[in-house]
Amino acid sequence: MCGRYELATKFDQLPTLLTKDLPKGFEQKYCPQHLIRPTDPVLVLKNEGKITTSLMLWGFVSEWAKDPFEKERPRPFNARAETIREKKLFRGSWKHKRCLIPASGFFEKGYRISKKDEQPFWLGGIWNRWMSHDGSELESCCILTTTPNELLRPLHNRMPVIIPNGLEEEWTVSVKDVAELRALEPMLDGWSPHEWKVEPINKSTIYQMSLF
Repeated sequence: MCGRYELATKFDQLPTLLTKDLPKGFEQKYCPQHLIRPTDPVLVLKNEGKITTSLMLWGFVSEWAKDPFEKERPRPFNARAETIREKKLFRGSWKHKRCLIPASGFFEKGYRISKKDEQPFWLGGIWNRWMSHDGSELESCCILTTTPNELLRPLHNRMPVIIPNGLEEEWTVSVKDVAELRALEPMLDGWSPHEWKVEPINKSTIYQMSLF
């Protein structure tokens, strides 16, 4: 499960691909975020013919929703990698709207998980576009989860899917057939923990996280 993460990276240290095609004015407004929660706007790399960077709502909204902000209707912030192929809510996005969500760390039960070199990494996700009757649009996303490796297993029975550097276009491009889609499935498997670390986080951050 991934319910809290951070993007504490300075702008000039973000991945080049992320800053190549930004929303207008984003560079001036960007600031590192040390605690990102579901329903927050998040930075997302998507591919609709070319790779671009967008701001999306973290919490998946289906295209058939009458009101994307209806409180009684849950907006999933995670999706299980094992079932996205079959679930009506997710299978269209799995085929055509996979995305990457940049992070510098994520949190589980009072611990921060990050790369040993503190470099940002890609959380694997899917996204969707909701359109109202008047033509206004809302883009939303959720993070994929998979079975935990030996590093994360003591903390939780799920962990986020991590997409390795260099596979950004392969992951985000819309596939042409079932064979191309199946070729992506190994990326959903658990990732090696050898470049990663787990460290306890301070009490003030734990308190902030417990409020939501």
